[in-house]
Amino acid sequence: MKQILVLGAGQSSPYLIKYLLDHAVEYDWFVTVGDINIENARKRVQNHPRGEAIHFDVHDSIMRSQQIRKANLVVNMLSPTFQHLIALECIHAGKPMVSTSYQDLQIRKLDMDAHRKGILILNEMGLDPGIDHISAMNLMERIRQEGGHITEFISYGSGLPAPEASTNPLRYCITWNPRNVVMAGEHGAQYMEESHIKILPYHGVFQRTWSVSVDGVGVLEAYPNRDSLVYLDLYGLNDVKTMIRGTLRYPGWSETWLQIVRLGLPNETMQIPGLENRSYRELVEMFLPINASGSNLEQRLAHFLNINPTGKIMENLRWLGLFSSEKIGKPFRTSAEVLIDLLNRKLKLPEDARDMVILVNRIIAEFSDGTRKRYISTMVEYGEPGGLTAISKTVGLPAALATKLILTGQLPITGCQIPTHPAIYQPVLEELKKEGITFRERVEEVE
Repeated sequence: MKQILVLGAGQSSPYLIKYLLDHAVEYDWFVTVGDINIENARKRVQNHPRGEAIHFDVHDSIMRSQQIRKANLVVNMLSPTFQHLIALECIHAGKPMVSTSYQDLQIRKLDMDAHRKGILILNEMGLDPGIDHISAMNLMERIRQEGGHITEFISYGSGLPAPEASTNPLRYCITWNPRNVVMAGEHGAQYMEESHIKILPYHGVFQRTWSVSVDGVGVLEAYPNRDSLVYLDLYGLNDVKTMIRGTLRYPGWSETWLQIVRLGLPNETMQIPGLENRSYRELVEMFLPINASGSNLEQRLAHFLNINPTGKIMENLRWLGLFSSEKIGKPFRTSAEVLIDLLNRKLKLPEDARDMVILVNRIIAEFSDGTRKRYISTMVEYGEPGGLTAISKTVGLPAALATKLILTGQLPITGCQIPTHPAIYQPVLEELKKEGITFRERVEEVE
């Protein structure tokens, strides 16, 4: 019996774990789910006869080594912070790993070691990154087979509440790791537009927004996502004029989040003493200069940020609880931890509501007869009201399918990889189609 070790039982893991358990007898495997909070792991396993929940502390080197060495494959759903640590342990143990996190430079440096061990370290095997790569590579390959030369590539991804569930003032709900929401844009962004490289610092990411019309959904707002230029080489698009990867939100999100970033609250490195006994108002006060103008906190904050003291942004900050006299009351060390907790409490998806996942690829190609075509490929997936979320399905399913393909010998490739290689994306795409994950495509002439 093959042993699968799933590390992490957070909000993105339920569909993954359910899929693996549902197919455990068919493929003769056993699923061990480890999490620092064993109750989360037990909730995911639900006493399944082919599953076990264990307490797993990633910082415990002996525990980490023992559990990984017992497994035939590791699915890493932990925070990206631990991506390199788990990958390194898997390589030492000679065990393949599947992860939904981005493949950073540290991971890429392990490529030779993974080849030598004859194992696959498969990263970016979720939604975004993950299904976005698979769908884009498949579409671009078909365009090239038609004789098209790609000159523009723009893609968008997002996890949002469904339109009928976007009822709170921020029009957003937490359906995945809230830390990723709080720290979004922390490294800035880089992209190419009409052959010009554009670079944004952290505080500039949420100022560079534009409207995007999504088929079947409506008009959303987009902002640049991380470093788009790394995909020029990965996608074989080194001569395109425009290369942009963007994140979608309902209109209005970015103007509020920009002010939270400008204030400095998304900081997970500066430890603040005595946060537990401070109020949220006192925390905000710490980020204002001593001579900020105004008779109360709200006025001084508005003046400091140069925003309307009675406008929508201030209403959103007030609703979020940043001006509350309530004590924080938890042993947090940083303002980012406080913000993560606030978002978790205030931006919950209502129990009877459903979430929505969107992926869009927009590609312009030129042909030898002088024509230009725009290809628009769109996936909109909805979760189950009160049940499994769309984000859980679309993040967890690709990782689960890759796990199945590896353990059944259908991914004969080694090294540190992402799903841009045809040996990976082609079989995974076919499996996704069987599970109902499809894209609607349309093509239009471009003048």
